[in-house]
Amino acid sequence: MVENTNFQMAIDLLCCHLGISEEEAKEQLGIGESELIHQQIMDTQRSISEGM
Repeated sequence: MVENTNFQMAIDLLCCHLGISEEEAKEQLGIGESELIHQQIMDTQRSISEGM
């Protein structure tokens, strides 16, 4: 979920200013579904290791 907040403003700007869908905006930013999942896994692993 951290990744989503990192890119949400850029996604919203692209959607509003270019009139494209959220999926199209993510594609323009180069953050497809697999990249989002990978980033979430990395964030979770980091959080777990910092908590120990």
